[in-house]
Amino acid sequence: MIHLLVSCIMGLCLFSPFDISVQFNQIFGVITAHRLLLIDMLLGGITGALEITITYPTEYIKTQLQLDEKGSGNVGRQKQYTGIIDCVKKTIKSKGIFGLYRGLSVLIYGSIPKSAVRFGVFEVLKGKMVDERGNLNASTSFLCGLGAGVCEAVFAVTPMETVKVKFIDDQRLRQPRFRGFFHGVRTIVKEQGIGGVYNGVTPTILKQGTNQAMRFSVVETLKDMYRGGDNSVVVPPLVSGFFGGIAGTVSVFGNTPIDVVKTRMQGLDAHKYANTLNCAVQIWKNEGPLAFYKGTVPRLGRVTADVAISFMIYDSFMEYFNKVWP
Repeated sequence: MIHLLVSCIMGLCLFSPFDISVQFNQIFGVITAHRLLLIDMLLGGITGALEITITYPTEYIKTQLQLDEKGSGNVGRQKQYTGIIDCVKKTIKSKGIFGLYRGLSVLIYGSIPKSAVRFGVFEVLKGKMVDERGNLNASTSFLCGLGAGVCEAVFAVTPMETVKVKFIDDQRLRQPRFRGFFHGVRTIVKEQGIGGVYNGVTPTILKQGTNQAMRFSVVETLKDMYRGGDNSVVVPPLVSGFFGGIAGTVSVFGNTPIDVVKTRMQGLDAHKYANTLNCAVQIWKNEGPLAFYKGTVPRLGRVTADVAISFMIYDSFMEYFNKVWP
């Protein structure tokens, strides 16, 4: 974008007044065409950083419970927790209150591009699929959300989630190895190659695709019901947040089994599984069907708050930007 602007401005001296007018129209046409995408990605990034900082402790507890395997025979590892409260107590007792924020830096670094890609791609797809009134129906909003989820899974979520899970899993060892974010990433890449941060890419695509498909579909449907089909009606940010909370709840019950498989595939013991399907089969065989819903309660609390905050913050910032940059 910057290179294009500089090149166009430097070329102005070579043209007549009429040509200059044409050049300016082209420049501002490009700016206008990219304005919404840039704003969507910027606001998505800000939203991601804020929501993950607020809700991270529940993500930490959820991941610990999902990694807490029954009858694990690994050296230095054993089943540690009886439930959510026990996990919180033991974490605070052994590592202090900030132990609940172990791995937060990974998600901060990753949440900005994740949310930027999510909202940016969704708005691009939405712009191509809206009807003559500017609305999406249930199926088109589902497809737009699906596309956004797949893109964020590939470009941001998989490496971020893999590193996060390995950091949290590392704490379960009697002698943790990772001394910090950069040391941990270097160690993972050195030992496993770049593919080491792309463990579990298939279940992550499945998880994020279904996540965003359900969330955006529910939110867009509820917004359309609120507006009564009139796209000119503004949905207040608090209402958007409420709709987001409902969407988050729906997505938790819809794809927690995928999240459990994803977490196992990204842990330090991922080598035990031949592939995603093998991981699911082993969980079913060794731990039973209820194991696919491990961490549901803390995930429900985090995701409901997460999605509610995301949509509320995003709509609040979008409302402000539309006023200062109409």
